[in-house]
Amino acid sequence: MAKRFKGEFSPDGSIERGKSPVQISASRRAMWRANVLFFVPLPLAFRAFFKDPEGLALNLLAFGVLVLAAWLTRDGVRAQVAYEERRVARRPAIPRKIFGSVLTGIGLFIAGYASGGVFSALIFGLLGVVLHGLAFGPDPMTDKGMEGIDGFQTERVARVVDKAEKRLAEMSDAILRAGDRKIEDRVAQFQTTVRDMLRTVEEDPRDLTAARKYLSVYLQGARDATVKFADLYSRTRDPKAREDYAALLEDLETNFAAKTEKLMLDDRSDLDVEIEVLRERLQREGIRPTGPVGPKV
Repeated sequence: MAKRFKGEFSPDGSIERGKSPVQISASRRAMWRANVLFFVPLPLAFRAFFKDPEGLALNLLAFGVLVLAAWLTRDGVRAQVAYEERRVARRPAIPRKIFGSVLTGIGLFIAGYASGGVFSALIFGLLGVVLHGLAFGPDPMTDKGMEGIDGFQTERVARVVDKAEKRLAEMSDAILRAGDRKIEDRVAQFQTTVRDMLRTVEEDPRDLTAARKYLSVYLQGARDATVKFADLYSRTRDPKAREDYAALLEDLETNFAAKTEKLMLDDRSDLDVEIEVLRERLQREGIRPTGPVGPKV
C-alpha cells in the first residue's frame, strides 16, 4: 500500500511543540559533526599495521584517544541540546566537550609524534584543541533559571523527569513494532503533552507532588499498554485493539493537558497571593501607590 509522504515539518508532521525548525536543524548539525569525529581517526588504525612496533603502538594509542574524544564530544553535545531545550536546567556535571577538546589535542599530538618530530606534534595538538573548540564550543558552565529554587527539590524533580523520559523513550521503541505510522504520530503527540507537564514541573518543583501520580503511575501504565498493544497489533492487525489504544491515548492526553493547565493556574494563584500579601505589608507601612506602578520616564 502506498504511503503519503510526510516530513517532520508537514502539517501532520512530528515536529515538537515549542521548537522551531531552526533549533532542530542546529541540533542535528551539531550531532552530525560529533558523529563524524568517529570516522576521522580510522586512517590511523589502518596505517598502524604498516609501521614498526613503536609506530604500531603510537598510532593505535592515538586512534583510541581520538575515539574517546569523539565519544565525550557526542555526549557533551547531547547534554547541551537537553540544556538548551529546558528553561530550567543545571549545567552538566562533567564538561565533556572541554575534555573531548583536550583529548583531541592529545590524540593528534601522539599521531604527529608517530609521523614526525615533537615540534610538528605540538602544532597538530594545538590545532586540534583550537579547531575542536571552534567547532563545538564550550560546555554550559552555569545553571539556567535556578534562582530562588530549592536545590533538594530540583534534584527530586530531575530524578522524576529522567524516569519519565525513559518511559517515553520505551514507548517510542515499542510502538515501532506496530508498523502503523498514524499510531506512531499519535504516540508522539501524547509524548509532547507529557513533556509540557515535565517542563512545567521543572520550572516550579513545588508542582511535583501534584504531578507525581501522572508522571509515575499513569505514565508507567501508558508505557505498559503501548508494549502490549504493539505486540498484539503486530501479530493480529486487530482494528478493535487499534481503536481501543487510540481512545486510551486520547483520554490520557486530555487528562495530562488538563492537569498541566491546573498546575499553571495554581502557580498563577500563588503569585497573586504573594502580590496581595506584599501590598498589604506596604499599606501597613503607610505606603500607598498613587498611580500605576512602573518605571519613571
